[in-house]
Amino acid sequence: MKKIFKVVLGLLVLGFTYGANAADTIKIGALVAATGPASFLGDPELKTLELYVDKINKEGGVLGKKLELVAYDTGASPKKATTFVKRLISQDKVVAILGGSASGETMAIIPFIQRAKVPLVSMAGSIKIVQPVKSYVFKTPATDRMACQKIFEYLKSKDKTHIALISGNGGFGKSMRKQCKDVAPNYGIKILADETYGPKDTDMTAQLTKIKNTANVQAVVNPGFGQGPAIVTKNFKQLGMTQMLVQSHGVASKKFIELSGDASEGVIVASPPVVVASLLADSNPIKKVSLDYIKAYEDKYHAPTSTFGGYAYDALYLVVDAMKSAKSSNPKAIRDALENTKDYVGLNGIYNMSKKDHLGLDLNSGIQMLVIKNNDWALAK
Repeated sequence: MKKIFKVVLGLLVLGFTYGANAADTIKIGALVAATGPASFLGDPELKTLELYVDKINKEGGVLGKKLELVAYDTGASPKKATTFVKRLISQDKVVAILGGSASGETMAIIPFIQRAKVPLVSMAGSIKIVQPVKSYVFKTPATDRMACQKIFEYLKSKDKTHIALISGNGGFGKSMRKQCKDVAPNYGIKILADETYGPKDTDMTAQLTKIKNTANVQAVVNPGFGQGPAIVTKNFKQLGMTQMLVQSHGVASKKFIELSGDASEGVIVASPPVVVASLLADSNPIKKVSLDYIKAYEDKYHAPTSTFGGYAYDALYLVVDAMKSAKSSNPKAIRDALENTKDYVGLNGIYNMSKKDHLGLDLNSGIQMLVIKNNDWALAK
């Protein structure tokens, strides 16, 4: 595989070609936050796409043609994402787009996707991406609403129904906070305190102190991603707080444990199953797919896998399977086949999509409740 690296308008552009004429390839676009504050999302996503596009091509490609990946680094910027999505559509002539890494940039590009009628498979978490359903927009991660439901189901099973929220005020945090507040009554959950923090905040002691001083709080739920939840976790321990601390699927990677250090011990995390693949039952079909991915990724990059790379894996293979099913690389045919995906076993669950559901995951296959023990993951009991 020959890689071409170009700098355009001062922004990093990553193009991947395979020594074939354009007519002999199928172009798939990608928008990933490979650098910047959300690189913990985009870096493993990009590496996963590189790895598996190369693997698919070595196995003969798709429909008798090689895949050509055209990937742009958005830095999680909605502005950059809109610039690059227009380029992917009008100049690169891709048949489908994978991305963005974050909810904000994904929401920014949806109007362009809908107008151009090029299918998008997002790797971001917000429920707003797929609800209400947009005809050409799909996604692979469980939604923030699903994460709230799974977390509250778990808390209720532990008789911890009086909680506090401390949420990031970026796109993901705001969306998940709203979803958690919306579904809380369905699980008998009472939110006694509701605090927020900004993406550049480096100390959440003031917000956590308010929560600590709020009577009867049994658990603290933190919708957020990036460094914010790690800071919350450290401050939580520094304040000697004894409530259960629960983090969202936005931090389901070893990077969170690394950033949080010893303060992460005992923290509960909602996560896709790929993070704990080895702990899944042998009868679970996700286990083999996940273990194969983990081995391939770690052999290639000598680095631990994360749930975020898993989002990219599923996005790529959903599109590849759609092309094979449709026997076509026409964008409309891909869209139609994606919408009719049935029993696709991915790293993040088992997908069954429909006209009313452009995600197709259920709570049981899509989210596991984990606990951090000795700087590693374990299934939460």
